[in-house]
Amino acid sequence: MRFMSRLWPLGLLLLVGCATDPSEPQVDKSVDAPPEVPLLVEEPSDTPDGMVWIPGGKFEMGSDRGFQDERPLHSVELDGFWMDTHEVTNAQFEKFVNETGYLTIAELSPNPEDFPGAEPSLLVPGALVLDKKPGEEMYTWEYRPGASWKHPMGPGSSLEGKEDHPVVHVCWDDAVAYCEWAGKSLATEAQWEYAARGGEAPAEFIWGDSMTGEDGSYYANIWQGQFPVTNEMVDPYFHTAPVGQFEPNGFGLYDMAGNVWEWCADWFRPDGYSTHTRRNPTGPETSFDPLEPGLPKRVTRGGSFLCADNSCRGYRPTARMKSSVDTGLFHTGFRTVINPKD
Repeated sequence: MRFMSRLWPLGLLLLVGCATDPSEPQVDKSVDAPPEVPLLVEEPSDTPDGMVWIPGGKFEMGSDRGFQDERPLHSVELDGFWMDTHEVTNAQFEKFVNETGYLTIAELSPNPEDFPGAEPSLLVPGALVLDKKPGEEMYTWEYRPGASWKHPMGPGSSLEGKEDHPVVHVCWDDAVAYCEWAGKSLATEAQWEYAARGGEAPAEFIWGDSMTGEDGSYYANIWQGQFPVTNEMVDPYFHTAPVGQFEPNGFGLYDMAGNVWEWCADWFRPDGYSTHTRRNPTGPETSFDPLEPGLPKRVTRGGSFLCADNSCRGYRPTARMKSSVDTGLFHTGFRTVINPKD
């Protein structure tokens, strides 16, 4: 199962951030009983390095104005938790690899039995990248042999000067392996969305109701222009940006919008909110994507440097995306949390 999807270019399905299930999911109101104990709000001990305390609280999750899989708007209560101030960087991931000898899935050869009829040239370690071929106007996805977290664009590319950029080409399994080594976890969708809002009143974007400041500057590393043809690079990053280059939100978290999509713990279903308990929801027990029914997927959040106003708008706090658990992409990374009660 680890290699059932990694060779197949997913095109814009990786970017649109919406589902096509025509039914409107409904939250099971029978699970909305008040909690028996108070929410964990106060920080229980010293904050771990590189993390901030997100106090417990209540919020309205989802949106009745966004894509279908963001519905319905529903009440959620969360205990407090610690969250990384920024996405896991190349330097942090390298430390994990050096101490454990871990190889990401992108660095392993696919099993030919999983891909009958596939071109032999593709049955080698590698990953999907978005790039523009000579003479073409549009950027397109391709499986590039040799691409990995150490070589984001393939052979010839490196991490030199990008130690403080978010690690990419890590699939969900890779992210979980890092979490286990670090004694941490991936955030649930509910934790991620709550933290992304920064304790502020609901707004269209993580930074408010506008994509840009009064001077026209962008609040996040996203695609400025018509995707996938022209990136005007106002921000001025074409790919990933060093973490912490943009203003933090109200909780002190950086890059909760843009830069890279971030893996969450939850399985993806377009009707996933129908399984939500009112307190500390962890998502559905199984995955289902009507666009690719046989492919188990986990949720990603936050948008990336490829998100543009004309294509995905995934940098909104309620926007949801998904990807197969064995697929690492050059615009997807992660950050971690610690739950004091675990």
